[in-house]
Amino acid sequence: MRGWTRWIGIGAAAGLVFALGPGVGGDIALQGALRKIAPRAADAPKAGPNLEGFDLMRLDLRPRRVLAPLSDGRHAELTLDPVIQRAALTEMKKYRVPEAGVVVQDVKTGSILAYASYVNEGAKFDVNAKAEPPAASVFKVITSAALVEKAGLNAKTEQCYRGGRSRLMADELRDDPARDKWCATLAMAMGRSLNVVYGRLAQKHLTPEDVTAMGGAFGFGASVPFPVVNEAPTIEIPNDPLEFARASAGFWHTTLSPLAAVTIAQAVANGGVTLEPRIVQSIHKGKEKLWEDTREPMVLRRTVKPETAAELTTMMIQTTQNGSAFKSFHDRRGRPFLPGITVAGKTGTLTKHKANRHYTWFIGFAPAEKPEIAISALVVNTPTWRIKGPELARNVLRAYFSKKGAKGVSPP
Repeated sequence: MRGWTRWIGIGAAAGLVFALGPGVGGDIALQGALRKIAPRAADAPKAGPNLEGFDLMRLDLRPRRVLAPLSDGRHAELTLDPVIQRAALTEMKKYRVPEAGVVVQDVKTGSILAYASYVNEGAKFDVNAKAEPPAASVFKVITSAALVEKAGLNAKTEQCYRGGRSRLMADELRDDPARDKWCATLAMAMGRSLNVVYGRLAQKHLTPEDVTAMGGAFGFGASVPFPVVNEAPTIEIPNDPLEFARASAGFWHTTLSPLAAVTIAQAVANGGVTLEPRIVQSIHKGKEKLWEDTREPMVLRRTVKPETAAELTTMMIQTTQNGSAFKSFHDRRGRPFLPGITVAGKTGTLTKHKANRHYTWFIGFAPAEKPEIAISALVVNTPTWRIKGPELARNVLRAYFSKKGAKGVSPP
């Protein structure tokens, strides 16, 4: 059982250098900064309750609370909301998706409100803790943050383009006024997931070190401080110009877990501050309460500036209002499934053809103007599918807001 030890991976340390100090030029200087900022594992503080035997794959879902087993006859009462947890699991089982994971987090406290993992066939495992899936276009959030903080761009910055909708070729990355028939703001590019716009802007304004450092600021390169072992999201941004553009747009080179993904959305929703995700509320043995979490929310890092988070929110709103998730969040007549509630989000889609795995993501938060919850949803399908990540996220959000009595919102 891993303790609650916090550590900073290479990517995260690079992000802290990026966020907390002046730019570090050159690999030698960067590595020196990393050595200074990254603590040794033996020096990292250890604190918290005895969670030996903690198992999120054996949840006891009751009407008013959710429990998880511990060793020695103890159990943990969790921060999970039974209604939201049940809704997420029900949707996964209903559509019999091959693999899926959903994590919902309270934006202001860091408490995890849903942690649902589902594998339809074969050996069961915690989908939320695995960082095998490609980050796909979810990584555009990180590239956008770098474009705002490093290059001084904003949601209204405009870039003309051609091609680059599903693929990204070298010729499409060169500005040509005679051939560039369309133009889009950065907000439009985020919402519609325009790969070529991201590729061009990254080549013009960023370096691989800039993107890597911003990835580190958002947690790439380090596992999430959490009571269960989880894989660190990976990031390898190439120096080759074309592959750099593709990586910046979300074509491979990065991986992500649903647990790490929700912290990205939470950071943007919380004005750029990442909170420690918490899931254990108290520990009991029989009727005796052995421990209760009375701590204030724990800040892990200042990920981006508040102004950057505001620009990212403006961009992410386009995803559900006019972009790649519009159909998921509106019915066939264009009526929203969450009337009166603005959802900020980002989709992501990639396929590993040889492995027959089709990955679809949605990360986001709501209400966008005054965020309450952040969500990440991943669905891994075969070429035949019945539901994707954005639809799964939408239905979990419906469960949350219908429980709160939001006008016009019905449960899934």
